[in-house]
Amino acid sequence: MNRKIRMGMVGGGRGAFIGGVHRMAAALDGEITLVCGAFSSDPERSKESGEDLYLPADRVYPSYEAMIRGEKALPEHERMDFVAIVTPNHMHYGPARMALENGFHVVCDKPLAFNMEEALELERLVKETGLIFALTHNYTGYPMVKQAKAMIANGELGKIRKVVVEYPQGWLSTAVEGKQAAWRTDPKKSGIAGAMGDIGTHAENLAEYITGLQIKTLCADLSIFVEGRALDDDGNVLLRFDNGAKGILHASQICAGEENNLNIRVWGEKGGLEWRQMEPNTLIIKWLDKPTQVLRAGVGALSPQAAAHTRLPGGHPEGYLEAFANIYRNFALCLRARLNGQTIDPIYQDFPSVKDGVRGMKFIEKVVESGGSEQKWVAF
Repeated sequence: MNRKIRMGMVGGGRGAFIGGVHRMAAALDGEITLVCGAFSSDPERSKESGEDLYLPADRVYPSYEAMIRGEKALPEHERMDFVAIVTPNHMHYGPARMALENGFHVVCDKPLAFNMEEALELERLVKETGLIFALTHNYTGYPMVKQAKAMIANGELGKIRKVVVEYPQGWLSTAVEGKQAAWRTDPKKSGIAGAMGDIGTHAENLAEYITGLQIKTLCADLSIFVEGRALDDDGNVLLRFDNGAKGILHASQICAGEENNLNIRVWGEKGGLEWRQMEPNTLIIKWLDKPTQVLRAGVGALSPQAAAHTRLPGGHPEGYLEAFANIYRNFALCLRARLNGQTIDPIYQDFPSVKDGVRGMKFIEKVVESGGSEQKWVAF
């Protein structure tokens, strides 16, 4: 097969921030092309969005059901290869399930689904069909995140003892339930969690991805600071990992003045590391018995995993879109290899999967359970 991978999109129409991000990320490496979409639950808005993207009118659909049925009816050499789902949380499950049941691979925004029941059903379908499913926990795509993961996996920090991961934002410090905030603070669209579901899951995923550990038990304190808000806008969680390490996770959208300050610190027996999303090309390593190191993307001898996901020479900033694109590129390379009957280097098989999505849904469920319980410590 010598062609681009064909993508269909559900959601992401006019005015949708994340839809544009997905399209730019998918296009960045020239591996993927957008061929169709159902860009809104409003058929007219979907049509207008398709026109904005210069798609043929007959490949712009009024609903995701019509898109999946219509694409399946096309000859194999014309139809889409996979579906990218970029809707609010409550609309992930339907198109993901229908796509899998009709033989289409899936890229889905996080969290995986609206609730655990839906998440487990999607996991079952992925296992049953053998189709490729990627979840866009995009922060795992940064080169220096992969460097941190490789160093820990290689034992360079020794046994991990302590993990502190934080995701403070300030954009919901007041009652600004505008377009981007409205569905995130609505239990009917967001699910049982607010800040913890929106950004807490990113912090949970980053902690487990970098360390290679899994949360075993947790103790959560959730708060609603803005009067009248239905879901948590702030949370603090104590973590216990499966190797005995202890951790702290805080996610908040009422930290006035904060932008997108996701950061993580990990300490082992021999040293620690620190990474910040707002300075993503830098990884700081602090040693027990030697000077602190500052590692930079594109500079020096980094791990093969980091090097494979670095796009530019040192000193040329890489960021959010490139990290997102690394997930789409790896997904596309794996899909291309599948279609060609080939094998692929495991380095490029590194992207979040449906299993990570189930872990995220479990995290949300257990945090809310603990936050509302006097018992506090709950098994993960």
